[in-house]
Amino acid sequence: MQIKINRWRAVMLGAMNIRAWLVAFALSGVLAPSVAAQDVDGEAILRAECASCHAIGREGDSPNPKSPPFRDVVKRYPPDNLVEALAEGIVTGHNDMPEFAFEPDEITAIIGYLESLQN
Repeated sequence: MQIKINRWRAVMLGAMNIRAWLVAFALSGVLAPSVAAQDVDGEAILRAECASCHAIGREGDSPNPKSPPFRDVVKRYPPDNLVEALAEGIVTGHNDMPEFAFEPDEITAIIGYLESLQN
């Protein structure tokens, strides 16, 4: 019985490592088109996809009071920790927010912009 549990745990940990490796590999640009990350504007992406509910800048209130400003989000969640969620789709506990999934070059640009909000 102990061997089966340990083998299952090893398989699960291996699957998690492979998944993390694939996300990192995709974000490294190897699987992405030849568009450079600097050609994609993270702020513009967030303005187009998120600004109807969230404040995306350094100042101002969110249009939806239930949606935290991104400058507050990056205080709670380091931008690098959001990479997988941005790649696989951000899902929240409420129905108002649609599910988003971004391309690797978009994720790199979004993370760069979110990091700029930390300063």
